[in-house]
Amino acid sequence: MISRFRPNSSRVIFILALASSALLAIGAAERPAKHDFAKAPGYFPPPDRTGGWRTATNSAQARDLAGMSLPRLEQAWEFTRNCSQNGGLLVVRNGWLVFEKYCGRAGRNANPDMASTGKAYTSIACGIMLKEFRDKIPDGLDTKVFTPKFLPEAFSPNGQLDDGRRAEITLGQLLCMSGGYTGEGGAPTAVVMGKAFALKAVPGQDIKDLDGSSLRCAMWTNAGAGYSYSSPEPHIASIVLRRVTGMELDRYIDERLAKPMGWGAWGYCLHRGDFTTPHANGAGSIAVHATDALRFGYCLLRDGKWSGQQLVPADYIALCNRMSPHNPHSPYTLMFEHNADGHVAGAPRDSYWKSGAGGFALIIVPSLDLVIYKMGGHNGQYDPTLTGLPQPEPSHDRDDWKPVARTPFHEGSLGGDDGIRRVLEMVSAAVRE
Repeated sequence: MISRFRPNSSRVIFILALASSALLAIGAAERPAKHDFAKAPGYFPPPDRTGGWRTATNSAQARDLAGMSLPRLEQAWEFTRNCSQNGGLLVVRNGWLVFEKYCGRAGRNANPDMASTGKAYTSIACGIMLKEFRDKIPDGLDTKVFTPKFLPEAFSPNGQLDDGRRAEITLGQLLCMSGGYTGEGGAPTAVVMGKAFALKAVPGQDIKDLDGSSLRCAMWTNAGAGYSYSSPEPHIASIVLRRVTGMELDRYIDERLAKPMGWGAWGYCLHRGDFTTPHANGAGSIAVHATDALRFGYCLLRDGKWSGQQLVPADYIALCNRMSPHNPHSPYTLMFEHNADGHVAGAPRDSYWKSGAGGFALIIVPSLDLVIYKMGGHNGQYDPTLTGLPQPEPSHDRDDWKPVARTPFHEGSLGGDDGIRRVLEMVSAAVRE
């Protein structure tokens, strides 16, 4: 089965190479999680301003408290540093922050444009909405949302949909990118039951008409007939959330997730030059402190719980790392790529993650009680004017950084999905037997 959002022939080459390079992590996919370390399911970190994460600060503590090999995590960090101009690697296991390092403009209190990593936050917000407002959307993920009730904007100006096929699109399909929308970029691809092929490029989102351009992006097939990585689809899901909850996406996330977990300053990259978007983009560009991204992932790892509260429905999270009836075509469910098919050879099959342009990724591995946050990005993603939030003084030591040349073992860019998968393998291999 094709493993990624934008599949192409080079992925086949990469996967073959990955099988060779994964010797370090061999067996990790089948290795059972140990429970004789200091695992504490009832532990939740206080906000950074009142102490933050408990930390394992040396090799002995990493081994004895978190059950991890610090030398192997250092190897994963050296690889991460070669993936992008700016970067970071943070690892939490058994509730212990066992590794935290940054380079370039990345840092604990930076608010970079996390790009498509934000799609995961949109999805989880929708999961909360489906539980909280069940009376307004009783069919849940099976709800056909292109109706005047949920998306009246789609029926203007003449009271009809511009493409009748949209009437069959469900919320679940939008959140699995199987709604039939053409994928983005100059070389979009589609996947039908594991087989990938090219599509003709079409206009995608226009930041100055975010809602309208998302609603009317061209369709390549009927709803549910295939998968294509299309950012308009999660943004449409966020419009539905706006309609059902009566709240903007960023405000809903703030009330239901950020405040209960005690996040620091965060926001969306709403400011683009002289233009400010009226709505947060459900397709991405969230900007969260690194240790708060870990909190978000840790909440998912703990089945949606946080300090005695059930913030996210556990049954929604349980769907995120398995094949979905809303997308039987590829391992991408509710905005998360997952490893249920074993396409990342050295990682457990229950791993799931969301990546973002520039090499950002939030990774959850339930069987290893593990959360990984990989930062990346070019300097432009750290521009403080994007969010308007005060930022730490940036380091300029990597302003002249150049990417590592491709090799036969790295057909794709290390700063993209190939590098993220390799970091997942390397950190998984750092878990001690």
